Amino acid sequence: MTHHSETTGPFDSNDISAQEPPTGPAEHTTQVTLRTPAELADALPYLLGYRPEDSMVLVALHDHAGRGRFGGRARLGIPANDEDWEAAARQLARGLVTGSERRGGRPERMVAYVCQEPGPGESGRDVKHRLGRLAHLMRIECGNLDVPVIEALCISDGRFWSYCCPVEDCCPEDGSPMGLPGTSVLAAAATYAGLQVRGTLKDLRARLQPWETSAALEQEIALDAVGMHLVPRMLDETARVEVAQETIALAELIISRYATAAAACGARPADVRDDGLLGDDEAAALILGLQDRTTRDKAAAWMEGDEAGPALRLWRALARRCVGPYGEHAAAPLTLAGWVAWSMGDELEAREALAMALAADPDYLFARLLHQACNDGLDPEAVRRCLRVDRVERPTTQPASKTAPAPGTVLAEPSQTPPLTSATDRQDSGPRVEPGSRKATQRRRRVRSDEEGGRPTARTKRDRRRPAHPRPRTAPTDTTGPGTRGPAATRTRAAAPGDTTFDCPPSDSGQPGGDG
Repeated sequence: MTHHSETTGPFDSNDISAQEPPTGPAEHTTQVTLRTPAELADALPYLLGYRPEDSMVLVALHDHAGRGRFGGRARLGIPANDEDWEAAARQLARGLVTGSERRGGRPERMVAYVCQEPGPGESGRDVKHRLGRLAHLMRIECGNLDVPVIEALCISDGRFWSYCCPVEDCCPEDGSPMGLPGTSVLAAAATYAGLQVRGTLKDLRARLQPWETSAALEQEIALDAVGMHLVPRMLDETARVEVAQETIALAELIISRYATAAAACGARPADVRDDGLLGDDEAAALILGLQDRTTRDKAAAWMEGDEAGPALRLWRALARRCVGPYGEHAAAPLTLAGWVAWSMGDELEAREALAMALAADPDYLFARLLHQACNDGLDPEAVRRCLRVDRVERPTTQPASKTAPAPGTVLAEPSQTPPLTSATDRQDSGPRVEPGSRKATQRRRRVRSDEEGGRPTARTKRDRRRPAHPRPRTAPTDTTGPGTRGPAATRTRAAAPGDTTFDCPPSDSGQPGGDG
């Protein structure tokens, strides 16, 4: 067990030790020893690559020459209803153990975490007592799989508590304070290895979530208006090819516009800049055009080189424009964002974007396959090769104009296509519904991609089939697969007999990887 009575303080030279590279140029392996629960609590953001909130986390451990070594990690949001805690703990434990076995290494032990900030009128101590049952259920589910939990920690309000300390009056009832961020031995080792801990998942999701400002109404009106003339063309066999070409050409134009835009410091200013460079009508045309599977697959080819960064920014911007009743349309840009992020080595954003795509449309096959592959730790190069070949074999689309139109330019002139009307509009002689009106919104038809045949189908909102008794869906488990050892890596090991030790090799992508 870890020594609960030890305190964290100045670290001696044995805590960070360099090893000679086995072979090859300039490879370094930094070994770090974690001796106390405080160090385990501090290590969590470096194991996940972000600071978790409202999360239940399991970290797999593997024995290696008598020293514990970190493996895979799995996270789930804490269910709001405590009646769901048992099912969530079972899903988390089985998901991590099954995933580890699939990658060839069953974990020997686990470290469990529950992280949640206090609610109104609560203290961190109250959170610790309230989540005690959840931590106990996580230990039971891991024990049922013959993988014991050797440490379970609660992190809340800048303090931590251990649920496994066997010594009475050892740990303070009010918890132990967390160290200042960036001051621990693991933080120093991560900095040396070039790793960075990002913000919270809330910060990451904010870059992909729909607008909640007054601009959302203007974007919804633009989606209604563009859909009135674009959707009928997508349903026409001949015009559908033209729409695909126009969509790809417009996307190329926006990507070129993003590539030449002035730099912005920080995620929020960068997103504001990108939103300003994309007109409402342009965004609407791209969102609707990407509902066609073939067009989406062509857009997925922008996943490497100089195109990848601006393409990822475009897919984020489009996901933010899927406002109001167009929420399900976000599945396409979110999936593209997740794919490009994964291709660029950012597994954290990839998993979040793909999970959000599945939340928007649980039946979106492309997102489901990519999410599974990313969680399984597969190499995205296999997908990249297929897209490269497919890109070469496809006929070249008409190049985009070198002169970028001003934001707000529509993909095609409204006069070239008939307006989309509902069955009621065709049967009676009532007045035509104007784009953007409430009736137009109610009568709007959506185009969804048929994953089997690539043929778009139209359906109205009232025609969607809903089960009489819908079953609650289980949220996808966030699992981190094996990381590839890069030029610099951080490992943790024991410095003295009796210590419980853990190795945590980070991945090349800047996120710690696991080999569970």
